[in-house]
Amino acid sequence: MSTAGRPRPGARAAFRDWRARRPFWGGLLLALAGGEILLTEKASLKVVMHIGMQGAAGYLLPTLMALLGLLVLFNPAQRLFYSITGVLLSLGTWVTSNLGGFFIGLLLGVTGSCLAFGWLPDQEPRVSRRERRKQARAAARARTEDAAEAESAAA
Repeated sequence: MSTAGRPRPGARAAFRDWRARRPFWGGLLLALAGGEILLTEKASLKVVMHIGMQGAAGYLLPTLMALLGLLVLFNPAQRLFYSITGVLLSLGTWVTSNLGGFFIGLLLGVTGSCLAFGWLPDQEPRVSRRERRKQARAAARARTEDAAEAESAAA
């Protein structure tokens, strides 16, 4: 059911309703940040194992970031823990993963974590601009009709 109380047909409407009940953009940005940092890694697995834990952390932190982004999307009740952990992992990639995926992944991860942290689940859904304008026109029309009715009753 949509916010107006009438069912919306179609997959797009179902996705919009699902997206409205979770910190979608925060989780998506955090998952994309993990993927971007993983894509900027150039060391092969043989080199990573030779370097040791520092090399493994270069792959571990972005993998955990992508996992946390998905967890934020599919388990929004724990978003505070996931977002705090996500921002710490994002900042950790500065040292372990090519300056946080050349700053792009680091910034995406921090931004996504902050969006997930700040999301409020009990807010009323936003009303579209088109719907607000339609409601304002209907209210103005009702006022003019009431004024015309009162004027004709007085005469």
